[in-house]
Amino acid sequence: MPGAYLLEIFDILHAAYGPRHWWPADTPFEVCVGAILTQNTNWGNVEKAITNLKREGLLSPEALRDVPVERLAEVIRPAGYYNVKSVRLKDFVTYLGDRYGGSLERMFAREWPELREELLGVRGIGRETADSILLYAGGQPSFVVDAYTKRLFAALGLVADKADYEEVRALFMKNLPSEVSLFNEYHALIVEHGKHHCRKRPRCAGCGLHLFCRAHGDAAQ
Repeated sequence: MPGAYLLEIFDILHAAYGPRHWWPADTPFEVCVGAILTQNTNWGNVEKAITNLKREGLLSPEALRDVPVERLAEVIRPAGYYNVKSVRLKDFVTYLGDRYGGSLERMFAREWPELREELLGVRGIGRETADSILLYAGGQPSFVVDAYTKRLFAALGLVADKADYEEVRALFMKNLPSEVSLFNEYHALIVEHGKHHCRKRPRCAGCGLHLFCRAHGDAAQ
């Protein structure tokens, strides 16, 4: 009964951390930008880069399209890999402009599974980034998987240690109600739990799921 198991895990995490109110952003476009900038860095660095973009008046599709890539790289420097990420932002707004006239509303009006495949065709947008854009900016029920998710649910016995992104994502997509609010909160809770416990060197002391795993691990197989 993986669905019941997943919901019980959700309840434990929610009781431990409460609602996370994620993703922190003023607009859907800011979410998209943040999803691209957060690749290979922590959220604190992304916040600094987004603050810079706002200060420079660059947090819009039109502004990102028109700004020289060299200047954009300097503005987003706190996010790391700024030369690469400046090009990725340019590629995304070019795609948005060419395909949807710069309108996220038009983009998100598409059937989201088709839009997911389209986003994956944009240079620099991988599966985690695409799902983050769909879920948090577009309000579409596409579950987001990250390193914390893989590590935690492998430890709980629900996925193999070497399961790939789509295998882990399928666990949630197939066994949970297709609800945006649930997917949103669940992923945010996993991230919060991962910061405290599911690191590369796990901190199992004080983890409610550690005891849950020991008690129910066999049933999850």
